[in-house]
Amino acid sequence: MGSSNPAGHMSTEWEGAEVKKPLLVTGDHRASSIWVVVVSTAIAVCGSFVFGISVGYSSPSQEGIMHDLHLSIAEYSVFGSILTIGAMLGAIFSGTIADRVGRKCAMAISDVFCIAGYLFIVFSKNFLWLYLGRLSIGCGIGLFSYVVPVYISEVTPKNLRGRFAAVNQLMICCGASLAYALGTFITWRTLAIIGVTPCLLQLVGLLVIPESPRWLAKIGHPGALEEALQKLRGKETDISEEAEEIKDFTEKIQHLPQSKIWDLFQKDYIHAVTVGVGLMVLQQFGGVNAICFYASEIFVSAGFASGNMGMLAMVAVQVPMTTLGVLLLDKAGRRPLLIVSAAGTCLGCLLVGVSFLSKEHHWAKDLNVVLALAGILVFTGSFSLGMGGIPWVIMSEIFPIHMKGTAGSLVTLVSWLGSWIISYAFNFLLLWSSYGTFFMFASICGLTVLFVARLVPETKGRTLEEIQASMNSSLAPVPSGIDRIA
Repeated sequence: MGSSNPAGHMSTEWEGAEVKKPLLVTGDHRASSIWVVVVSTAIAVCGSFVFGISVGYSSPSQEGIMHDLHLSIAEYSVFGSILTIGAMLGAIFSGTIADRVGRKCAMAISDVFCIAGYLFIVFSKNFLWLYLGRLSIGCGIGLFSYVVPVYISEVTPKNLRGRFAAVNQLMICCGASLAYALGTFITWRTLAIIGVTPCLLQLVGLLVIPESPRWLAKIGHPGALEEALQKLRGKETDISEEAEEIKDFTEKIQHLPQSKIWDLFQKDYIHAVTVGVGLMVLQQFGGVNAICFYASEIFVSAGFASGNMGMLAMVAVQVPMTTLGVLLLDKAGRRPLLIVSAAGTCLGCLLVGVSFLSKEHHWAKDLNVVLALAGILVFTGSFSLGMGGIPWVIMSEIFPIHMKGTAGSLVTLVSWLGSWIISYAFNFLLLWSSYGTFFMFASICGLTVLFVARLVPETKGRTLEEIQASMNSSLAPVPSGIDRIA
């Protein structure tokens, strides 16, 4: 999910700052430095993996839970959507928790929420314990969605930050894919037990990885900052310049005024807010969570004897397409990938809509099945290519430092609110009009293409300061030499 890392307006005394080479590009101890960063990132993205499992859990579990606990469609819709209510609560307090107790402790708190939630589900005998467990998991992944990308970006040097940050979205995709795949042949209680495993692995791993040096600088622990940075960069690496830059940067941002939510709607920031919030609204209302949460039910409704085959096909598409998006992000650019991705999701929804229309008018049954499968695979692959992760990348790039925390909270909250609305309403929308629902999603995906073409800036190859200055008229450009510590 979105990152809230310092990278914004700076005073003029930075002018003439020397552009330094990334620490991990040169040096005799590059391998050891990369190893520590890789391990730290791997431990952090265990939280992203839990996120993915939690999002993917409800789709393969629907039939089993409804049968075993005698739930109605309405009751299961509450179960599916209550995850996002918990996530909204977790997202609201995520920044405060991560700033007060640290990034590592915040991830540990997330693990506790998720473990408790999955255990409630495993031992649930009625819908009340089921809802409580799902709500607890939601709180955990709401906190994960903020703190994991923040930790990764704060421990990783500039030359590796983009690629390592993209692993967050990739692991979310892998977690969801695993839930889809395992859910086709194991019970919903067993799948819930599996959801606990990455939480336990992360709790153990958090004991050995370093805390974020930038958070240590923020709370006034320069000695601990240097110790953590030395671990991340290698024992023999000279970290004095980077440590000093972090200290100076942190000291300067302390003097910037604290932003409030209504400050985001001033003339200077309205373009950035429109882009950030707009992308999240279009991402969610394009139907992604409807398909993620209820893929199995969609396949059955379209005429499949079982949703298992279709869900396994989704798994085969998601991870490769997400990986392709990561590889193309800094080559093709944000805007082209977003436009291709949105156009693909539009086509996917149209195909699924035509499938349901064909079924309602009793056209060839084989046509219904083929169109439904093709539509969902096209949608899933296209969404994984760009619309899944790029809106979060752009959100982290366009807001200036003194507005980023407030703006990040707003955008994250909007994303989870949209997710809740769609995941709760989807089953009722299908009862209203199955084909009409997907034609509506297709229209929103088509609108996304126009929105990106007209309003979203291309941020590839530009420093954060250049991006923010181009979108926020009150900000003067800052030399790119200090971008490496952003």
